[in-house]
Amino acid sequence: MGLFRPDFLLFACLFVLFGIVIAINRITLTHKVYLAFHFVMMLWPLGQFAVSTTDLPQYQALFSQMSFAAVGLLGPGWLFFVLFLTQRSSLLTPARAALSMIPSVLCIAAIVWNPQHWFFRPIDGQYAERGYGPLFWLLALIQLGYFFATLIFMFQTLKNDSSVNKRKQIAAALIGMFVLTGFAVLDILVNVLLRDSLPVIPGLMSLGLLLADCCFILAVYRYGMFDILTMAQQDIVNHMAIGIVVIDEEGKVLESNRGARPFVSTAKGGIFSMEAFLAPVEAQEEVREFLYRYRHHPEERMRTDVSLADERYVSVEISPVLDETKSALGRVIMLHDVSEQRKLVDEMNRKNEALHERNLELITIQEELFRVNQKLEQMAITDSLTGCYNRRFLMQQLEHEVLLNLRYRIPFSIFLFDIDHFKQINDIHGHLVGDEVIRRTADAVRTSLRRTDILARYGGEEFTVYLPHTNQEQAGMLAERIMQSVMENRVEAGREKVGITISMGIVSVDTFDQQVVEVKEYLRSLFSRADSALYKAKNEGRNRVIVAQTS
Repeated sequence: MGLFRPDFLLFACLFVLFGIVIAINRITLTHKVYLAFHFVMMLWPLGQFAVSTTDLPQYQALFSQMSFAAVGLLGPGWLFFVLFLTQRSSLLTPARAALSMIPSVLCIAAIVWNPQHWFFRPIDGQYAERGYGPLFWLLALIQLGYFFATLIFMFQTLKNDSSVNKRKQIAAALIGMFVLTGFAVLDILVNVLLRDSLPVIPGLMSLGLLLADCCFILAVYRYGMFDILTMAQQDIVNHMAIGIVVIDEEGKVLESNRGARPFVSTAKGGIFSMEAFLAPVEAQEEVREFLYRYRHHPEERMRTDVSLADERYVSVEISPVLDETKSALGRVIMLHDVSEQRKLVDEMNRKNEALHERNLELITIQEELFRVNQKLEQMAITDSLTGCYNRRFLMQQLEHEVLLNLRYRIPFSIFLFDIDHFKQINDIHGHLVGDEVIRRTADAVRTSLRRTDILARYGGEEFTVYLPHTNQEQAGMLAERIMQSVMENRVEAGREKVGITISMGIVSVDTFDQQVVEVKEYLRSLFSRADSALYKAKNEGRNRVIVAQTS
């Protein structure tokens, strides 16, 4: 029946929990501390069970000493565990750890030595029933001191850490400590102080250890950050080239990876100040706006690129850590050195600018070529002396225009004129004056034409005018106006002024009975009629208009 004693059953439960924790958690430094603490807790029920399995006093004493030595280690055990749990292990320097262990080590030495049975003594020669001396109460007092020291650290963490998850974690550990302390006090009260008046209740201390351990496991496993996925993520994060700093809402650094070391010197547990980090470049407008949003909108994602004093370009990206109510619990700050990318971008921009300048040069060349082509095209269709269209262009236009006029029965007229006595002007005044006479005559005629009329130099001093939408009567009126305009135009030739007159033949088409098969042949006949009218005007004394007879 010994296997069913309460101490053994509770030891078995603690051992099972010990195995479960190892099985479901990746072993970290915090877990190692917890497992050591868990192992110490298992020694009490194991020792109490072992005492009941033998009648030999020396073995009973040994097992009892093992149990109480475990109790002596509980105080520093939960102190160290809480320091690691609250991420304040940096306070636990080797000197401080050794100093904090001194009371516990002295108690264990007193338990093992047990001088004159000042710690415990057998009753009726058996240690299954024990009496306790002043060293036992000293052990209880020292453990109470460890308890209060641990409480101080836990309440300080609760006061300074506003993280909801961290508060739950500390609260679970705190409940476990109160449960363990409560059952220990109850065990002392019932089984030590009132043992003569109350029946002994075995396993009270062991039950307290089991319940407290459940709370500690809850603190580590459910509310802690030490699961396998997190560890794998931590490994990945540590090997990333991007610097990552995790801070809480107060700016305390909870975690940082290796990539953050070139940017951030703040150690884990310190305070990271974004203002101090960006102070050298705070004068930049985009940095001021970024800092304003950083201070007043902790729930927003934000990003900016800054140029540090050492000529490094750094991309700063902030991602908030939100709870279920969308309140900010902390932030993940990502710092990425983009100097090489920036150099590549700057080089690309320089090349783009050079390419843009080259394109502008090509556009300028293209525009110049376009202007030259326009000029060449204009030269190909105009007369260089007068600026009028040349005969070739006129005939091309007339082939198209005449077909439309005939198809849609639109009247049109053609003038053919030349300058009277032009050979005499050349012979008397020279070719320069002759050229001026030709140019001035074209200008005079052009001022009397409509915008739709086409004036062309037909050859030498001979010109032609195409007048769309013009019948014979309208053509005669326009011809008289042109004649008058030319007569009023005089050209200076030294001290003389040369008067100019023209003779004109007109052909008008305002009847459309004739069928046109070949437009070029039709145009030849029109110009032949106009030429005949012009020849008649010259024979009749020049400076006059003759209308060609209807064919």
